[in-house]
Amino acid sequence: MDADTSLLLRKLIFKERVAHLGTLRGGAPMVSMTLYLPQRDFSAFHVHVSRLAWHTQDMLHDARVALSIGESDDGRADPFTLARVTIRGDAVQVQNNDSAFQNLKSAWLERFPEQAINFELADFSFWRIAPRDARFVAGFGSIHNIPAQELVRAATASFSA
Repeated sequence: MDADTSLLLRKLIFKERVAHLGTLRGGAPMVSMTLYLPQRDFSAFHVHVSRLAWHTQDMLHDARVALSIGESDDGRADPFTLARVTIRGDAVQVQNNDSAFQNLKSAWLERFPEQAINFELADFSFWRIAPRDARFVAGFGSIHNIPAQELVRAATASFSA
């Protein structure tokens, strides 16, 4: 992946705040909308979800997930030119007494201030998604299969732009 493509990926992941979380429910795919918080180096992506939600129940049974982030539709003539990335990984629940919890909570509330109420509810918890790989469509015909290590390089590379 060249520098321009890496920059496009980085901008997409940091700009968008809504993703679709794919889980396995009874052996079949289930996809739901969620908010997400990327680790600065893309080594992890976090979601804050209720245990009442199907996707949370699914992650408790099978850690394999996919997080799909797409560029917001801007009304262009060909929506297939919108950038999108699907990150496949494994989800692990972050316990409230985990050393990372307070930093995650602060970062989450900075990104989603209206979500403060969810920290008062006992059924919400953070889940860390550790990427295995990703598939990035930078536009029509520009498709990249990205191992986790290259995803981290895209997040941390220096850009002149």
